Amino acid sequence: MATFSINKGIGRSAEFQGLKSQYLFMFAGGLLGLFILFVIMYMAGINQWFCIGFGVVSALVLVYGTFYLNKKFGEFGLMKWQARKNFPKFVISRKSFLKILKTKKAVEYEKYNEIGNA
Repeated sequence: MATFSINKGIGRSAEFQGLKSQYLFMFAGGLLGLFILFVIMYMAGINQWFCIGFGVVSALVLVYGTFYLNKKFGEFGLMKWQARKNFPKFVISRKSFLKILKTKKAVEYEKYNEIGNA
């Protein structure tokens, strides 16, 4: 019986057979989801050979896709790629040009004068 080490040290991310952290959880969750889908299809009365074929092909696609993402993006690259979608392409400032140039004290002085004149 072969033994596999899951973690290689304190403070390092979980790794198993080359899959790191988030890909490991994606892989395990995908296989669990495929198993549940296989059981539901089999219990619904779908032909068993279709269920087996669907399960095998889906599992192979999941394995290939997970290892491909792990190789392409690395440990944190997928999170960075997803975060890029939420990052604005440019920042819009709706203040007038003169208000941008004014210092904080000048703005406070104007507010004080407006209150005193009222």
